[in-house]
Amino acid sequence: MKNLIITTLATTALVAGSVAVGAAANEDSGTVVRVIDGDTLIASINNGDHTIRLLNVDTPETKDPNQPVECLGPEATEYLEDRLPKGTKITLEFDVDRHDKYGRTLAGVFAPDGSLVNAEIAREGLGIPVQYGKNVKFLPPVQAAYEEAGTEKTGLFSEGIDCTLPAQLAQTTATLDAAAAAAPASTSAAAGAAAALLVTDLAAAKSLRAVYAATKDANRAIYWAGLSAVATTAALTTLDKKIYSAEMKQAQIRSLHASLMAAEKKAEEERRAAQAHAAAKKKAAKERAAAEVKAAKQRAEAEKKAAEERAVVEKKAAEEAARQAAIEAERLRRLPAPAPYVPPAPQPYVPPAPAPYVPPAPSKYTGPRCYAPGGKSWTPC
Repeated sequence: MKNLIITTLATTALVAGSVAVGAAANEDSGTVVRVIDGDTLIASINNGDHTIRLLNVDTPETKDPNQPVECLGPEATEYLEDRLPKGTKITLEFDVDRHDKYGRTLAGVFAPDGSLVNAEIAREGLGIPVQYGKNVKFLPPVQAAYEEAGTEKTGLFSEGIDCTLPAQLAQTTATLDAAAAAAPASTSAAAGAAAALLVTDLAAAKSLRAVYAATKDANRAIYWAGLSAVATTAALTTLDKKIYSAEMKQAQIRSLHASLMAAEKKAEEERRAAQAHAAAKKKAAKERAAAEVKAAKQRAEAEKKAAEERAVVEKKAAEEAARQAAIEAERLRRLPAPAPYVPPAPQPYVPPAPAPYVPPAPSKYTGPRCYAPGGKSWTPC
Protein backbone atom coordinates (compact mmCIF):
# COMPACT_ATOMS: atom_id res chain seq x y z
CA MET A 1 0.00 0.00 0.00
CA LYS A 2 2.86 2.33 0.92
CA ASN A 3 4.60 1.51 -2.32
CA LEU A 4 1.38 2.22 -4.19
CA ILE A 5 1.09 5.64 -2.58
CA ILE A 6 4.67 6.43 -3.39
CA THR A 7 4.16 5.33 -6.98
CA THR A 8 0.99 7.43 -7.25
CA LEU A 9 2.70 10.50 -5.87
CA ALA A 10 5.55 10.04 -8.27
CA THR A 11 3.15 9.68 -11.15
CA THR A 12 1.24 12.81 -10.06
CA ALA A 13 4.46 14.78 -9.85
CA LEU A 14 5.49 13.61 -13.30
CA VAL A 15 2.11 14.59 -14.78
CA ALA A 16 2.22 17.98 -13.07
CA GLY A 17 5.66 18.58 -14.44
CA SER A 18 4.51 17.62 -17.88
CA VAL A 19 1.53 20.00 -17.63
CA ALA A 20 3.79 22.81 -16.52
CA VAL A 21 6.10 22.16 -19.44
CA GLY A 22 3.09 22.00 -21.76
CA ALA A 23 1.68 25.23 -20.37
CA ALA A 24 4.99 26.95 -20.89
CA ALA A 25 5.08 25.66 -24.44
CA ASN A 26 1.50 26.92 -25.00
CA GLU A 27 2.38 30.53 -24.14
CA ASP A 28 4.64 33.12 -25.67
CA SER A 29 5.27 36.84 -25.48
CA GLY A 30 6.00 39.54 -27.97
CA THR A 31 5.91 43.21 -28.81
CA VAL A 32 3.25 44.91 -30.93
CA VAL A 33 4.64 46.14 -34.25
CA ARG A 34 1.39 47.41 -35.74
CA VAL A 35 -2.36 46.74 -35.88
CA ILE A 36 -3.88 45.51 -39.15
CA ASP A 37 -7.58 45.63 -38.20
CA GLY A 38 -9.85 44.99 -35.23
CA ASP A 39 -8.86 41.35 -34.77
CA THR A 40 -5.42 41.10 -36.40
CA LEU A 41 -2.02 42.57 -35.54
CA ILE A 42 1.68 42.14 -36.26
CA ALA A 43 3.88 41.26 -33.27
CA SER A 44 7.59 40.72 -32.92
CA ILE A 45 8.17 37.31 -31.33
CA ASN A 46 11.67 35.92 -30.84
CA ASN A 47 13.09 38.57 -33.16
CA GLY A 48 10.61 37.73 -35.92
CA ASP A 49 7.42 39.45 -37.05
CA HIS A 50 4.30 37.30 -36.91
CA THR A 51 0.69 37.97 -37.88
CA ILE A 52 -1.51 37.33 -34.85
CA ARG A 53 -5.22 36.57 -35.31
CA LEU A 54 -7.20 37.02 -32.09
CA LEU A 55 -9.01 33.78 -31.24
CA ASN A 56 -12.76 33.41 -30.80
CA VAL A 57 -13.62 37.01 -31.74
CA ASP A 58 -14.44 38.51 -35.14
CA THR A 59 -14.64 42.21 -35.90
CA PRO A 60 -16.21 44.02 -38.86
CA GLU A 61 -14.23 43.84 -42.08
CA THR A 62 -12.01 46.70 -43.26
CA LYS A 63 -9.23 45.06 -45.28
CA ASP A 64 -10.97 42.43 -47.42
CA PRO A 65 -10.72 43.63 -51.05
CA ASN A 66 -13.88 41.68 -51.87
CA GLN A 67 -15.93 43.23 -49.05
CA PRO A 68 -16.97 46.82 -48.38
CA VAL A 69 -15.85 48.39 -45.13
CA GLU A 70 -18.39 47.12 -42.63
CA CYS A 71 -20.20 48.89 -39.84
CA LEU A 72 -17.82 49.82 -36.99
CA GLY A 73 -14.85 48.17 -38.74
CA PRO A 74 -12.72 51.33 -38.57
CA GLU A 75 -13.80 51.84 -34.94
CA ALA A 76 -12.70 48.28 -34.07
CA THR A 77 -9.30 48.90 -35.67
CA GLU A 78 -8.95 52.20 -33.84
CA TYR A 79 -9.87 50.54 -30.55
CA LEU A 80 -7.19 47.87 -30.97
CA GLU A 81 -4.62 50.51 -31.92
CA ASP A 82 -5.43 52.48 -28.77
CA ARG A 83 -5.47 49.32 -26.62
CA LEU A 84 -2.22 47.93 -28.01
CA PRO A 85 -0.12 50.76 -29.42
CA LYS A 86 3.19 50.04 -31.11
CA GLY A 87 5.78 48.73 -28.66
CA THR A 88 3.25 47.25 -26.20
CA LYS A 89 4.38 44.03 -24.54
CA ILE A 90 1.79 41.30 -24.97
CA THR A 91 1.35 37.73 -23.81
CA LEU A 92 0.00 35.12 -26.21
CA GLU A 93 -1.83 31.96 -25.25
CA PHE A 94 -2.60 29.25 -27.79
CA ASP A 95 -5.28 26.61 -28.18
CA VAL A 96 -5.54 23.37 -30.18
CA ASP A 97 -4.72 24.85 -33.61
CA ARG A 98 -1.97 27.44 -33.53
CA HIS A 99 -2.26 28.57 -37.17
CA ASP A 100 -5.08 29.11 -39.62
CA LYS A 101 -5.08 28.37 -43.35
CA TYR A 102 -3.53 31.79 -44.04
CA GLY A 103 -0.54 31.05 -41.82
CA ARG A 104 -1.62 33.50 -39.10
CA THR A 105 -0.93 32.65 -35.50
CA LEU A 106 -4.14 32.03 -33.54
CA ALA A 107 -3.93 33.24 -29.96
CA GLY A 108 -5.52 34.85 -27.00
CA VAL A 109 -3.79 38.18 -26.55
CA PHE A 110 -3.29 39.57 -23.06
CA ALA A 111 -2.45 43.23 -22.42
CA PRO A 112 0.19 44.28 -19.87
CA ASP A 113 -2.58 44.68 -17.26
CA GLY A 114 -3.51 41.01 -17.73
CA SER A 115 -6.84 41.67 -19.50
CA LEU A 116 -7.84 39.44 -22.41
CA VAL A 117 -7.99 41.79 -25.40
CA ASN A 118 -10.13 39.31 -27.37
CA ALA A 119 -12.90 39.72 -24.77
CA GLU A 120 -12.40 43.47 -24.31
CA ILE A 121 -13.11 44.05 -27.99
CA ALA A 122 -16.37 42.11 -27.67
CA ARG A 123 -17.24 44.05 -24.50
CA GLU A 124 -17.05 47.28 -26.51
CA GLY A 125 -19.55 45.84 -28.95
CA LEU A 126 -16.94 45.84 -31.71
CA GLY A 127 -16.71 42.08 -32.23
CA ILE A 128 -18.73 38.90 -31.94
CA PRO A 129 -17.90 35.44 -30.57
CA VAL A 130 -16.77 32.96 -33.20
CA GLN A 131 -15.33 29.46 -33.11
CA TYR A 132 -12.42 28.43 -35.33
CA GLY A 133 -12.28 24.68 -35.63
CA LYS A 134 -11.53 23.11 -32.26
CA ASN A 135 -10.30 26.36 -30.75
CA VAL A 136 -12.83 27.21 -28.03
CA LYS A 137 -10.52 28.16 -25.17
CA PHE A 138 -11.36 31.88 -25.21
CA LEU A 139 -14.96 31.53 -26.42
CA PRO A 140 -16.58 31.69 -22.93
CA PRO A 141 -15.00 35.02 -21.88
CA VAL A 142 -15.62 36.49 -25.32
CA GLN A 143 -19.24 35.28 -25.21
CA ALA A 144 -19.74 36.76 -21.74
CA ALA A 145 -18.24 40.09 -22.81
CA TYR A 146 -20.39 40.09 -25.94
CA GLU A 147 -23.55 39.51 -23.87
CA GLU A 148 -22.51 42.38 -21.62
CA ALA A 149 -22.26 44.63 -24.70
CA GLY A 150 -25.74 43.52 -25.70
CA THR A 151 -27.11 44.38 -22.28
CA GLU A 152 -25.40 47.79 -22.33
CA LYS A 153 -26.37 48.34 -26.01
CA THR A 154 -22.90 49.39 -27.02
CA GLY A 155 -21.18 49.13 -30.39
CA LEU A 156 -23.03 46.84 -32.77
CA PHE A 157 -25.99 46.79 -30.35
CA SER A 158 -26.32 50.59 -30.23
CA GLU A 159 -29.41 52.30 -31.63
CA GLY A 160 -27.46 55.55 -31.80
CA ILE A 161 -25.01 54.42 -34.49
CA ASP A 162 -26.67 54.67 -37.89
CA CYS A 163 -25.02 51.67 -39.51
CA THR A 164 -25.98 49.09 -36.88
CA LEU A 165 -29.00 46.84 -37.36
CA PRO A 166 -30.65 47.94 -34.10
CA ALA A 167 -30.34 51.56 -35.26
CA GLN A 168 -31.69 50.69 -38.70
CA LEU A 169 -34.57 48.78 -37.11
CA ALA A 170 -35.38 51.69 -34.79
CA GLN A 171 -35.12 54.22 -37.61
CA THR A 172 -37.18 52.11 -40.01
CA THR A 173 -39.97 51.46 -37.51
CA ALA A 174 -40.01 55.13 -36.48
CA THR A 175 -40.21 56.19 -40.14
CA LEU A 176 -43.06 53.77 -40.87
CA ASP A 177 -44.89 54.86 -37.71
CA ALA A 178 -44.58 58.51 -38.72
CA ALA A 179 -45.86 57.71 -42.23
CA ALA A 180 -48.81 55.75 -40.82
CA ALA A 181 -49.71 58.57 -38.42
CA ALA A 182 -49.29 61.38 -40.96
CA ALA A 183 -52.31 63.61 -41.55
CA PRO A 184 -54.07 63.19 -44.92
CA ALA A 185 -52.69 65.34 -47.70
CA SER A 186 -54.80 68.24 -48.93
CA THR A 187 -53.44 68.35 -52.47
CA SER A 188 -52.68 65.71 -55.07
CA ALA A 189 -49.07 66.91 -55.22
CA ALA A 190 -48.66 66.40 -51.48
CA ALA A 191 -50.38 63.00 -51.68
CA GLY A 192 -48.13 61.99 -54.57
CA ALA A 193 -45.04 63.06 -52.65
CA ALA A 194 -46.21 61.14 -49.58
CA ALA A 195 -46.89 58.06 -51.70
CA ALA A 196 -43.44 58.26 -53.32
CA LEU A 197 -41.77 58.69 -49.94
CA LEU A 198 -43.69 55.74 -48.55
CA VAL A 199 -42.56 53.61 -51.49
CA THR A 200 -38.96 54.41 -50.55
CA ASP A 201 -39.59 53.77 -46.85
CA LEU A 202 -41.29 50.45 -47.58
CA ALA A 203 -38.46 49.37 -49.86
CA ALA A 204 -35.95 50.14 -47.10
CA ALA A 205 -38.06 48.26 -44.55
CA LYS A 206 -38.39 45.20 -46.80
CA SER A 207 -34.68 45.29 -47.52
CA LEU A 208 -33.96 45.37 -43.79
CA ARG A 209 -36.41 42.52 -43.27
CA ALA A 210 -34.50 40.49 -45.85
CA VAL A 211 -31.33 41.13 -43.85
CA TYR A 212 -32.96 39.85 -40.66
CA ALA A 213 -34.43 36.85 -42.50
CA ALA A 214 -31.12 35.88 -44.15
CA THR A 215 -28.71 33.33 -42.75
CA LYS A 216 -25.47 34.46 -41.17
CA ASP A 217 -23.44 32.98 -44.00
CA ALA A 218 -25.63 34.66 -46.61
CA ASN A 219 -25.53 38.12 -45.16
CA ARG A 220 -22.66 39.77 -43.34
CA ALA A 221 -24.89 42.41 -41.80
CA ILE A 222 -26.89 39.88 -39.79
CA TYR A 223 -23.62 38.15 -38.93
CA TRP A 224 -22.22 41.30 -37.38
CA ALA A 225 -25.41 41.97 -35.49
CA GLY A 226 -24.94 38.61 -33.79
CA LEU A 227 -28.62 38.48 -33.01
CA SER A 228 -30.17 35.55 -31.24
CA ALA A 229 -33.04 33.63 -32.80
CA VAL A 230 -35.43 35.28 -30.34
CA ALA A 231 -34.19 38.77 -31.17
CA THR A 232 -34.34 38.03 -34.90
CA THR A 233 -37.89 36.69 -34.64
CA ALA A 234 -38.97 39.73 -32.61
CA ALA A 235 -37.43 42.08 -35.17
CA LEU A 236 -39.13 40.25 -38.04
CA THR A 237 -42.48 40.35 -36.24
CA THR A 238 -42.12 44.07 -35.61
CA LEU A 239 -41.12 44.76 -39.21
CA ASP A 240 -44.00 42.67 -40.58
CA LYS A 241 -46.51 44.65 -38.51
CA LYS A 242 -45.02 48.00 -39.49
CA ILE A 243 -44.81 47.02 -43.16
CA TYR A 244 -48.44 45.87 -43.15
CA SER A 245 -49.60 49.14 -41.57
CA ALA A 246 -47.52 51.13 -44.03
CA GLU A 247 -48.95 49.21 -46.97
CA MET A 248 -52.49 49.95 -45.71
CA LYS A 249 -51.51 53.61 -45.42
CA GLN A 250 -50.04 53.45 -48.92
CA ALA A 251 -53.35 52.16 -50.29
CA GLN A 252 -55.19 55.00 -48.54
CA ILE A 253 -52.76 57.58 -49.89
CA ARG A 254 -53.09 56.23 -53.41
CA SER A 255 -56.88 56.35 -53.17
CA LEU A 256 -56.71 59.86 -51.74
CA HIS A 257 -54.28 60.86 -54.48
CA ALA A 258 -56.71 59.61 -57.15
CA SER A 259 -59.68 61.43 -55.60
CA LEU A 260 -57.68 64.63 -55.15
CA MET A 261 -56.50 64.39 -58.74
CA ALA A 262 -60.10 64.04 -59.93
CA ALA A 263 -61.29 66.91 -57.73
CA GLU A 264 -58.43 69.14 -58.84
CA LYS A 265 -59.07 68.24 -62.48
CA LYS A 266 -62.73 69.17 -62.10
CA ALA A 267 -61.79 72.37 -60.28
CA GLU A 268 -59.31 73.19 -63.02
CA GLU A 269 -61.93 72.58 -65.69
CA GLU A 270 -64.38 74.80 -63.82
CA ARG A 271 -61.70 77.44 -63.40
CA ARG A 272 -60.92 77.35 -67.10
CA ALA A 273 -64.62 77.50 -67.96
CA ALA A 274 -65.08 80.46 -65.63
CA GLN A 275 -61.98 82.04 -67.09
CA ALA A 276 -63.30 81.49 -70.62
CA HIS A 277 -66.69 82.91 -69.60
CA ALA A 278 -65.01 85.91 -68.02
CA ALA A 279 -62.87 86.36 -71.12
CA ALA A 280 -65.95 86.15 -73.39
CA LYS A 281 -67.80 88.59 -71.16
CA LYS A 282 -64.84 90.91 -71.18
CA LYS A 283 -64.57 90.59 -74.95
CA ALA A 284 -68.29 91.33 -75.38
CA ALA A 285 -68.00 94.34 -73.09
CA LYS A 286 -64.97 95.50 -75.02
CA GLU A 287 -66.83 95.06 -78.31
CA ARG A 288 -69.83 96.95 -76.91
CA ALA A 289 -67.60 99.72 -75.71
CA ALA A 290 -65.92 99.83 -79.12
CA ALA A 291 -69.32 99.89 -80.83
CA GLU A 292 -70.48 102.67 -78.52
CA VAL A 293 -67.32 104.62 -79.20
CA LYS A 294 -67.78 104.07 -82.92
CA ALA A 295 -71.45 105.11 -82.75
CA ALA A 296 -70.56 108.16 -80.69
CA LYS A 297 -67.88 109.04 -83.19
CA GLN A 298 -70.34 108.62 -86.04
CA ARG A 299 -72.92 110.75 -84.21
CA ALA A 300 -70.30 113.38 -83.56
CA GLU A 301 -69.26 113.33 -87.20
CA ALA A 302 -72.92 113.52 -88.33
CA GLU A 303 -73.61 116.37 -85.92
CA LYS A 304 -70.46 118.11 -87.07
CA LYS A 305 -71.49 117.66 -90.68
CA ALA A 306 -75.04 118.90 -89.95
CA ALA A 307 -73.62 121.86 -88.05
CA GLU A 308 -71.33 122.66 -90.95
CA GLU A 309 -74.24 122.40 -93.37
CA ARG A 310 -76.37 124.60 -91.12
CA ALA A 311 -73.55 127.09 -90.89
CA VAL A 312 -73.29 127.14 -94.69
CA VAL A 313 -77.07 127.63 -95.04
CA GLU A 314 -77.13 130.28 -92.33
CA LYS A 315 -74.19 131.99 -93.94
CA LYS A 316 -75.92 132.00 -97.31
CA ALA A 317 -79.17 133.23 -95.69
CA ALA A 318 -77.27 135.97 -93.87
CA GLU A 319 -75.54 136.94 -97.07
CA GLU A 320 -78.88 136.97 -98.90
CA ALA A 321 -80.50 139.03 -96.12
CA ALA A 322 -77.61 141.46 -96.23
CA ARG A 323 -77.94 141.66 -100.00
CA GLN A 324 -81.71 142.32 -99.74
CA ALA A 325 -81.14 144.89 -97.02
CA ALA A 326 -78.58 146.60 -99.21
CA ILE A 327 -81.05 146.61 -102.12
CA GLU A 328 -83.83 147.99 -99.89
CA ALA A 329 -81.50 150.64 -98.51
CA GLU A 330 -80.50 151.63 -102.01
CA ARG A 331 -84.17 151.81 -103.03
CA LEU A 332 -85.06 153.94 -100.05
CA ARG A 333 -82.07 156.12 -100.71
CA ARG A 334 -83.32 156.85 -104.18
CA LEU A 335 -86.89 157.77 -103.05
CA PRO A 336 -87.76 161.58 -102.84
CA ALA A 337 -87.59 163.07 -99.37
CA PRO A 338 -91.06 163.08 -97.61
CA ALA A 339 -92.89 166.34 -96.81
CA PRO A 340 -92.28 167.68 -93.41
CA TYR A 341 -94.95 166.79 -90.79
CA VAL A 342 -97.37 169.62 -89.89
CA PRO A 343 -99.46 168.84 -86.85
CA PRO A 344 -103.23 169.74 -87.07
CA ALA A 345 -104.48 172.93 -85.41
CA PRO A 346 -106.02 172.35 -81.93
CA GLN A 347 -109.88 172.56 -81.65
CA PRO A 348 -111.51 174.68 -78.91
CA TYR A 349 -113.12 172.66 -75.98
CA VAL A 350 -116.96 172.70 -75.89
CA PRO A 351 -118.37 171.13 -72.68
CA PRO A 352 -121.37 168.79 -73.08
CA ALA A 353 -124.86 170.01 -72.14
CA PRO A 354 -126.13 168.68 -68.73
CA ALA A 355 -128.82 165.95 -68.74
CA PRO A 356 -132.27 166.87 -67.33
CA TYR A 357 -133.15 165.51 -63.76
CA VAL A 358 -135.71 162.70 -63.58
CA PRO A 359 -136.84 161.87 -60.00
CA PRO A 360 -137.11 158.21 -58.98
CA ALA A 361 -140.43 156.41 -58.80
CA PRO A 362 -141.94 156.32 -55.33
CA SER A 363 -141.75 152.94 -53.37
CA LYS A 364 -144.95 151.04 -52.92
CA TYR A 365 -144.02 149.71 -49.41
CA THR A 366 -143.28 151.91 -46.52
CA GLY A 367 -143.44 149.43 -43.52
CA PRO A 368 -140.64 147.72 -41.66
CA ARG A 369 -138.02 145.74 -43.54
CA CYS A 370 -136.46 142.42 -42.58
CA TYR A 371 -132.90 141.79 -43.85
CA ALA A 372 -131.53 138.44 -44.74
CA PRO A 373 -128.23 137.41 -43.17
CA GLY A 374 -125.45 139.58 -44.46
CA GLY A 375 -127.80 142.53 -44.86
CA LYS A 376 -127.79 142.45 -48.60
CA SER A 377 -131.50 141.79 -49.19
CA TRP A 378 -134.69 142.49 -47.44
CA THR A 379 -138.34 141.54 -47.44
CA PRO A 380 -141.35 143.01 -45.80
CA CYS A 381 -141.69 141.76 -42.27
